[in-house]
Amino acid sequence: MQPAPPAALQLASRLKQLRKHQSRLTQAELAAAFSKEGPLASVTVSSWESLKSPKLPPAERLRAYARFFATPRSVEGQPKLLPFNELTLDEKKECEELEAELLRLRSAASGESPGELTTYNRSWRFRDGARVTFVCAQLPSDVTGSFGDPENPNYTKLQTYADIDALMELFGHIRAENPTATVHFRTPPDVQPDDLTGHVILLGGVVWNEITGRLSEMANLPIRQVKDPPLESGEIFVADIDGQERQFWPKWADESKKVLTKDVGLFARVPNPLNASRTLTICNGIHSRGVYGAVRSLTDAELRDGNERYISENFGDAASFGILMSVQVIKNQAMTPDFNSPDMVLYKWVQDAA
Repeated sequence: MQPAPPAALQLASRLKQLRKHQSRLTQAELAAAFSKEGPLASVTVSSWESLKSPKLPPAERLRAYARFFATPRSVEGQPKLLPFNELTLDEKKECEELEAELLRLRSAASGESPGELTTYNRSWRFRDGARVTFVCAQLPSDVTGSFGDPENPNYTKLQTYADIDALMELFGHIRAENPTATVHFRTPPDVQPDDLTGHVILLGGVVWNEITGRLSEMANLPIRQVKDPPLESGEIFVADIDGQERQFWPKWADESKKVLTKDVGLFARVPNPLNASRTLTICNGIHSRGVYGAVRSLTDAELRDGNERYISENFGDAASFGILMSVQVIKNQAMTPDFNSPDMVLYKWVQDAA
């Protein structure tokens, strides 16, 4: 058996030190506290602390370590893992510093490159564990097809949803990133008041989703969608840049506008206008491929890390920001935008927290 890398032993020793000297918990007690975010056995904790052949904990578990040991309140009474939003400002700072330390040790032990040591926010992970609700555009009855008719014995409700590709892509990702959160999806007619006070994700344009239009207006986004007669298939984006109106249009391979080669997508994150402690996220496009591209920009396994780094480097901890992006279409497939590629980001804005 090959000896464990020094960084792996350092990480194991650090985890053991945190448990024994800061909290005096047993491995079983720590495992029970962490099981709130997924089952964890004490034998697994033991393997992470082994000074002979330590196992590397997943990054998510190290983030849990940081959150747990950032505050003495974790061990007041029954040990518990507090949500990030319940930490004080000092505790949040301690959590971030400890998380960075543990992740650096893990990266060094696993042989990752220095560029992979950078920590950054993950846009689809909501640390507070609050409910998440998708509000999706609903297709008009004349385009849903027979399976979207409630009187059809084979009625399927999802047949009435627009942007179903984007919904299915993101719904699974949200559930994986937030295993303890309640996640729902609705069309505007089914939305209840409580659905709009958690983390809200709007999918699709303003024509088939009036809630997108209303919340976008309340959020004072610096960009809007408007109907322009020459384009019958969608609504273009318009922004006031340096005192002048600029329009953003899709591109076609043919004059008859049958073969789409480039769509425009929007990703915007702002405080929820109906509950400022939660977020409102808008994934939108001129067409459905723009919506899908906006979603895939932060779910695609190959490109999401680079795009998350772009967001971290350009927007930091800003409360409100947005990216209008080019979504290339090849053989009718929307390609994932790479924010770090030239001409991919068409327009961006940021507003610092108050």
